[in-house]
Amino acid sequence: MKLGVFSPVLSDMSLPDALAFLHGLGVEQMELGCGGCPGTAHADINILSKSNSEIQKVNDAFARNELTVSALSVHGNGVHPNKAIAEKATDELVAAIKTARKLGTDKVVTFSGCPGDKTSSCPNWITCAWPNDFYELLEWQWNEVLIPYWKKIARIADDEGVKVCIEMHPGFSVYGVESMLKLRNAAGKALGANLDPSHLIWQGVDIAEAVKALGEAIYFFHAKDTAINNAKTKINGVLDTKSYANVLERSWIFRTVGYGNADFKQIVSALAAVGYTGSISIEHEDSLMPPKEGLAKAVKYLKDIIIKDANTTDAWWI
Repeated sequence: MKLGVFSPVLSDMSLPDALAFLHGLGVEQMELGCGGCPGTAHADINILSKSNSEIQKVNDAFARNELTVSALSVHGNGVHPNKAIAEKATDELVAAIKTARKLGTDKVVTFSGCPGDKTSSCPNWITCAWPNDFYELLEWQWNEVLIPYWKKIARIADDEGVKVCIEMHPGFSVYGVESMLKLRNAAGKALGANLDPSHLIWQGVDIAEAVKALGEAIYFFHAKDTAINNAKTKINGVLDTKSYANVLERSWIFRTVGYGNADFKQIVSALAAVGYTGSISIEHEDSLMPPKEGLAKAVKYLKDIIIKDANTTDAWWI
């Protein structure tokens, strides 16, 4: 496993300065946000995909600071009912898939997206099977929109030798283990999971067990924690639409690794057990810590936890 950082946390710095900062912390990789929700502070896939000279600039910056690109990230909603939004997300995703290997990676991170209904202009995330119109809409979303879309993307990814890492995230059609495996089984093994514990913890998921259930379908990993506010959860449950800045009233908030409910020693051990050897990419989104402080704490914490050379085939002491 290699220690990495997801780039938006350093969006106030230029790419060379951000890479130099990470090198000083002892980080080995950067997950490069270059479109969609991660933004384009450090790179723009619409430019990179059309310019070998811009690709060379990025590669040179990484080489000078002895880091590698762990993945390109263009989180978006390619099945958004607003056609302009969907087209932009799809164009960026396809461009990232076709550019990734030129930047030394075979991974692209994104969301599954979420369709609307047959007439809406906004996504419609279905989380219950009754009344029956919800179930019928869910079937339509998957069978008529989501699966056909991702079959096309998977073919492109296969042609390019790239793995699409879908972040399981509430609000989108793929938000947990079952929905991730459903889409992968329907569209192909070019699709796998970007496992971010922070989005699963508040849903009640045991992350180590989720790792074991996903197994070889895990293509990427975001290191981010969540802290459950048990007092508020006992009253309001875990579905919470209050601002993330309202830390005392929310049922849960995102935290820097080590400050929430996740047991990262167990999680990393489960990753090793299923044969994951990829990036442990820190995503810092902590309402209580400024970016550089939270990032530095996460790096220090994970350095002693990640397993560099996992060995699941030989009990060496026997």
